[in-house]
Amino acid sequence: MLLWVSVLVLAPVSGQFAPVSKPVISLQPPWTVIFKGEAVTLTCHIAGDKKWYRWYLGTKILREIPANTLQVQDSGEYKCEIQGLPQSDGVSLTFSPVPVSPPVLTLSPSSTQAVEGDWLTLSCEAKRGSYPIQYQFLHEEVVLWKKKVTFRKTATFQLYLKAEHSGTYFCTADNGLGIRRSQPVSLSVTVPVSRPVLTLSPPGPRAVEGDWLMLSCRAQRGSPQILYQFYRGDVPLGSSSATSAGGASFSVTLTAEHSGTYFCTADNGFGPRRSDPKGLSVTVPASRPVLTLRAPRTRAVVGDTVEFRCEAQRGSPPILYKFYLEDVILGSSSAPSGGGVSFNLSLTAEHSGNYACEADNGLGAQRSEETSLSVTVPVSHPILTFRAPRVQAVVGDVVELHCEAQSGSPPILYRFYHEDVTLGSNSAPSGGGVSFNLSLTAEHSGNYSCEADNGLGAQLSKTVTLSVTVPASRPVLTLRAPGTRATVGDMVELRCEAQSGSPPILYQFYLEDVILGSSSAPSGGGVSFNLSLTAEHSGNYSCEADNGLGAQRSEEVSLRVTGLTGSRSGPVATGVAGGLLSVAGLVVMALLLYCCLPRRAGGRPASDPSRSLSHSEPQEPTYYNVPGWMELQPVYGNVNPKAGDVVYSEVRIQEGNGHAAASNSAFGLLRTYLPSRGPATSQQPSRPQHSSVIYSQVKVASPPVSTALRS
Repeated sequence: MLLWVSVLVLAPVSGQFAPVSKPVISLQPPWTVIFKGEAVTLTCHIAGDKKWYRWYLGTKILREIPANTLQVQDSGEYKCEIQGLPQSDGVSLTFSPVPVSPPVLTLSPSSTQAVEGDWLTLSCEAKRGSYPIQYQFLHEEVVLWKKKVTFRKTATFQLYLKAEHSGTYFCTADNGLGIRRSQPVSLSVTVPVSRPVLTLSPPGPRAVEGDWLMLSCRAQRGSPQILYQFYRGDVPLGSSSATSAGGASFSVTLTAEHSGTYFCTADNGFGPRRSDPKGLSVTVPASRPVLTLRAPRTRAVVGDTVEFRCEAQRGSPPILYKFYLEDVILGSSSAPSGGGVSFNLSLTAEHSGNYACEADNGLGAQRSEETSLSVTVPVSHPILTFRAPRVQAVVGDVVELHCEAQSGSPPILYRFYHEDVTLGSNSAPSGGGVSFNLSLTAEHSGNYSCEADNGLGAQLSKTVTLSVTVPASRPVLTLRAPGTRATVGDMVELRCEAQSGSPPILYQFYLEDVILGSSSAPSGGGVSFNLSLTAEHSGNYSCEADNGLGAQRSEEVSLRVTGLTGSRSGPVATGVAGGLLSVAGLVVMALLLYCCLPRRAGGRPASDPSRSLSHSEPQEPTYYNVPGWMELQPVYGNVNPKAGDVVYSEVRIQEGNGHAAASNSAFGLLRTYLPSRGPATSQQPSRPQHSSVIYSQVKVASPPVSTALRS
């Protein structure tokens, strides 16, 4: 509600007011809206100085004072009066209720930091507002105190600080026209740290080297930020700052040097507080031991005594040591005050292998790296064996000589000997035997042996004899005649010889493909065959050498026998007559055998067709020296006068040729047939159907027929 006041203004005269009939009241502030609770200053103007002024509110004397000003806050009509003068005109004032302004909260001490146990003064003031005003003080929306004021603008409140008094504060003011709230003010109440507590994890006075040890330090009370420090003895280990409650931790991987006394301190600016000390003993597990072998020589040999030493470089005693061969325990020993232990072993062949040792002080066994020990065993006498592709060793075969020692530590060097000559050597790095291949020649026959050596003395095998058989080479056939031309009746020497080949060698002589004879050379060399020539001996000659490894045939040698003519007179007739006489003698002998042999030998009847000459294959000729032939007189028949070089005579035995064959076998007679060459083939005499015929060639000349083989 606005109050307008009209004030009579007097014009000043020389700086002073002119005398008036009555006083005049002025307002300060003038012409303003006056709210309830605010003050207005009234001034009573009169010329000259007066000692006493009387003020009226309505008709009631409000105050009588020596001053001409009065401050009022109530509605009504105000007048002033000076003794002896009339009252002033009245001034009406109306005061409207005024809402409070937002209050202001102040803290004393004014710092936002306080310490637990201090006194804190809180002041709340609304600069404007009609009385009475209700003030409230709040901490985090919780009312701490209330106060109502009727004559002043400020309310105060004191608080004894604790840790829980940290937080946000504000106040409110209310005069019935609405609650107004101050700006919040934060306050941090610092609490000095209490004595911290140190804990060790893992718990207990004993720990193991390598464990992860956590040291935790915590003060039960104290405002952050708190600085924690950790000590072993008087040596700082580390520090950590905690910005919130909960303490701090420090971790360390334990070693043997971490045994000792530990404590911690806590400080948040009011001086460090120290925890109670705690002792810790760190046990060191046995480290991985080292195994060493001490032998009397560079190589361990059967019978040597080897010292095994096992030692862990670190570890809390006592330490138990164990020795192993592979996974078998050899022995054990304890070191009560640390250090290592030793173990002695007398070596046998079975002690080769991997050795290890183990160290254990109750915190887990530790095993050393494996150490290999090879116990060297001297080689035994080796055994030499031959492996050939056949029973009999032949030139050109590859023979495997295998040498092997049944016992002995590798590597083993093997050497092979032929007589006293070294053939070669080979090493067996992992045991077993070795082989040596030999492509055989004739010179490889002889005595063989082998030697095994692994550095502890060479050992020689027994001698093994090898006989190398040489296949007969292709023989060479030579003919030796008395003259430059071979003539019927000449004695020709056929010699067959293979230049190489292991004896005995069997030689056979051929005219074309008909065997003339055979002979053996038991000690090598060649053989000879003598042949008294007839006209049918013309042809190609060859010989064959065979020592059981395949027959070898010579090149053919041609021989042309000359000396017969187309007529049958003269010497030819004489030769024929001589031949027939010989045949007659043979016939007589054959008849005698025919009558006698069947009964003695129990042979087949003469009529057995299987023994008939006409049904049998031609037999290969075998020549023998038969001197008696020349003493027989010819008795012959069926002479074929048309033959060119050969005259045939025939003797028939009507009962068959079984006895004749026996007779021929008994006397070594040669049964020949007409050679398949020349015109004589077509002139062969015919055979009767039921008789056996023996043909004998009759030579033109009649020298002695000597066909003995000689070597």
